[in-house]
Amino acid sequence: MAEQRKKQDAVDAIIAQWGRVRPDLDTRAMEVFGRIYRLSRAMGDRMEKAYAQFGISRGEFDVLATLRRSGEPYCLSPRELTTTLMLTTGGMTGRLDKLERRGLLRRSPDPHDRRGLKVTLTAEGLELIDRAVTAGLAEQQTALTDMDARQVDQLNDLLRELLAHTAGPR
Repeated sequence: MAEQRKKQDAVDAIIAQWGRVRPDLDTRAMEVFGRIYRLSRAMGDRMEKAYAQFGISRGEFDVLATLRRSGEPYCLSPRELTTTLMLTTGGMTGRLDKLERRGLLRRSPDPHDRRGLKVTLTAEGLELIDRAVTAGLAEQQTALTDMDARQVDQLNDLLRELLAHTAGPR
């Protein structure tokens, strides 16, 4: 049986152009990272739309989701949030201000540190993040519809390995 012809994408076109002008280059890495970049952008746009129906951005989703994942009582310090989300303190303050105005979280004094604060999900914030994470997961699952479980597991293993090699200390 003849091998099924692979569907071509925009990255293939770019690689073909490089092949014509610089046939000496090994462009496999460019193919991998070009696709990862395009996939990240495309899914980022889809996730932004999924969260917009709840009136939150991806960044605001990240704050609410981090509090939700922390478990009851859904409470972290601004510093813990900033570190987890790799944000500046100014960026975090803006997100917290907006989410607090909407009643999705509240800031209160830290009982163990009189100079510190605690950020806690409100009941409304908990309900919203649970609906938003469900909608986001549905969007992600839709993107994987044409892959079977074995392929998804294999992709996860390969991406985990690549991430370990690229995101670690150099």
